[in-house]
Amino acid sequence: MKTADIFPQLKALLPTSVLELSETKPDSFIKIEGTAIREIATLLRDRFGFETLSCISGTDHPTLPALSVTYHFASYQHKSIVALKAFVPRQDNVYLPSLVSLFTGADWLERETYDMLGIVFTDHPDHRRILMPEDWTGFPLRKDFETPDYYNGMPVPLSFEPGGNA
Repeated sequence: MKTADIFPQLKALLPTSVLELSETKPDSFIKIEGTAIREIATLLRDRFGFETLSCISGTDHPTLPALSVTYHFASYQHKSIVALKAFVPRQDNVYLPSLVSLFTGADWLERETYDMLGIVFTDHPDHRRILMPEDWTGFPLRKDFETPDYYNGMPVPLSFEPGGNA
């Protein structure tokens, strides 16, 4: 079952939440309304047999301006992966529903996406930083992030030399 096969069925079930099919190379994706991710993920799991959420990632698109969150759902029975992409405003305090109650593997994936881009997943059971220190300011994968010169009195290197000092 390919993304192109699932799109019309999802669109028929949730016409205002399933927006369009993007046939990009190498992988196509379904553009969705982010607030409906729980409903769409439930359909993918229960109706279409996508039993695993294998990846959640985020991207900053300053020219749109928007942030996007990409979800990859996998089906072992169909030997298939479908990608969903939700675009949200490129601003502070952006929220999407958490999928942890549907897919426990979403726990750390959502925390990483929050930590790097600042997208908050509502109803997440342990919403805190996972890669950066708790008191870190900013979100490193946003294109406008400026690396501080110092963190707690320690210099923050902008690059690392192989075999050299940081």
